[in-house]
Amino acid sequence: MSNENVVLARNTENAPQNALAAQSVAFSHYNNLSAQLPIDPESGKLVAGGISKQAEQCFKNIQTIVESIDHRMSDIVRVTIFVKNIQDCDAVDEVYASFFKSYHPSKTVVAIADLPQNALVQIEALVSNGEGTIPNAPQAGDLIKLTNETANAPVDPLASQTVSFSHYNNLSAQLPIDPKTGRVVAGCVKKQTGQCLKNIKAILESIDVPFDDIVKINIYLKDLSKMEAVNKVYATFFPDSAIARSVAYLPARTVIAAADLPMGAEVQIEAVVSHGDGTPPQAIEDRHGLIIEANNTEKAPKCPFSTQTVAFSHYNHLSAQLPIDPQTNALVVGGIKEQTKQCLENIKAIIESVDHTLGDMVKVNIFVKDLEYMNAVDEVYKTFFPEGTPARKVIGVTELPKGALIQIDAIAGNAEGTPPIV
Repeated sequence: MSNENVVLARNTENAPQNALAAQSVAFSHYNNLSAQLPIDPESGKLVAGGISKQAEQCFKNIQTIVESIDHRMSDIVRVTIFVKNIQDCDAVDEVYASFFKSYHPSKTVVAIADLPQNALVQIEALVSNGEGTIPNAPQAGDLIKLTNETANAPVDPLASQTVSFSHYNNLSAQLPIDPKTGRVVAGCVKKQTGQCLKNIKAILESIDVPFDDIVKINIYLKDLSKMEAVNKVYATFFPDSAIARSVAYLPARTVIAAADLPMGAEVQIEAVVSHGDGTPPQAIEDRHGLIIEANNTEKAPKCPFSTQTVAFSHYNHLSAQLPIDPQTNALVVGGIKEQTKQCLENIKAIIESVDHTLGDMVKVNIFVKDLEYMNAVDEVYKTFFPEGTPARKVIGVTELPKGALIQIDAIAGNAEGTPPIV
């Protein structure tokens, strides 16, 4: 890693601490926060009360962390809310609205099987970092956020369809809602997948960004047995352009089993998208002046529907890694420790293939079949991240692809950035 940018991990005593994860990890123009549970930092225990009290504590913890690094809640560009019961969403939204009274970040809401400490809700946030992380050389501190709404995609009164900051667009997760009717489209998971992707495409067209500028896709699916049907539709959207087809470009991707989704949907899709010219008032690059760098290595498992890592500007986005041995293309033999180690070995191989190290990681997301495994997972995890630097999220899921016990994805800094097209 070059010395031009640094991975800046920070903690405050006024929010819950975790020896295996920093509360906030800044790199370049973004702060990646660890997902916050409804833990009272003074007692170290879950707050008493129901969903409203727990949601409020999550947001208080986020606010404390954000303010400890001299930022504000209005600097948040994306919020992801994980609940145990999808029926709790209305109560969570009431609390959410009290923290975001005018500006609304992009947002994802999903119900999952389990949360650490048996919490009812867990919330994570991505925050802008206007000053950047170049030591002794402040970066464009007057960067602005750009929000956008188009009538050609579903509108949520509590979320922006997309929030752009610096060189990224962060889209709200798209449900299979027909924007004309405001209802989930009738039909099978194929029709719903197509509608989700059409909504994403409509949002990108409204801000003059091509579909193939997507660098990372997260698919929340209620029934993983329907993944083959989802992939058939997915393959009709990616690659989208002649240029992308010529190089067989595919975004990085993570598939997550959802226990439930808003409006009874079968699938929900969110996207992280490049923003080539940045958000003014930067020195404006030519449109698409920065390139998307996609990379695969033989030392990690390959997938026909995703790229192992996609870099744009100062970030590498890694596809979720299953505990698959790249030599046999099968799950490793053994239990949760062996599977955790293989996931992290795959991540290590991918990031080293693009001349970076695990020390460049800013965020790690762990999806586990049973949260009872987490002590064993953490035992292996700390051998890869002994300083506990990356921000982190842990959720329990109903199932994982290929019957795995664990799946891990990650985001890494990209110190040199991606060069402009000559």
